[in-house]
Amino acid sequence: MRPFFKTWLTICLLMPLAAHATNREQRLPNVNGFTPKSHASAPSNKGKQTKHTTLASKGHGKLVPPMANKESSNVLSRAVNVLGTPYRWGGSSPSKGFDCSGLVKYAFNDATFDLPRTSNAMASGHGEKVERKDLKPGDLIFFNIKSRRVNHVAIYLGNDRFIHAPRRGKAVSIDTLNKPYWEQHYVVAKRVLPKEPGGKQMRVVQR
Repeated sequence: MRPFFKTWLTICLLMPLAAHATNREQRLPNVNGFTPKSHASAPSNKGKQTKHTTLASKGHGKLVPPMANKESSNVLSRAVNVLGTPYRWGGSSPSKGFDCSGLVKYAFNDATFDLPRTSNAMASGHGEKVERKDLKPGDLIFFNIKSRRVNHVAIYLGNDRFIHAPRRGKAVSIDTLNKPYWEQHYVVAKRVLPKEPGGKQMRVVQR
């Protein structure tokens, strides 16, 4: 993939993060044949947020803070910059290729995050569970493909899109959760927080 196209795509994908702070919705470019539908400006949800916060404070729910914009941008940028890299079982670098969890480990720099190597381990004991409707860019989404247990992981980009290393014969690519196949195999989503200042990974085990 040409460097110019990667740079352009990175900018287009990261623009929604900046727009989120001003409560604006951005439209992503057409990638891999998928063009998101246009949406009208979303109504203010200030009242809903206040209600949600109040319920959480009373023990009716738990708010999961998203990653900081800089951290999320870094994760997405590293992932998008290796679009087109061939799939390789056990691979975790642009030069050797990626499998699904190898791509995630590469994007989530070990200096900032501390993730296990397999998708099942990532889903089992790291991060905090996030409802699908609450997904934010940088969240991890997990699938079970030809198995009852989690065996595939991807990085959420926003607007129901994700980046992943699919399987042998394919390359790192962008896909959409709206496809029936991914709808059928979707299991859970997790939000992973960075290491604490002392270097210890912030972990929340969901039971």
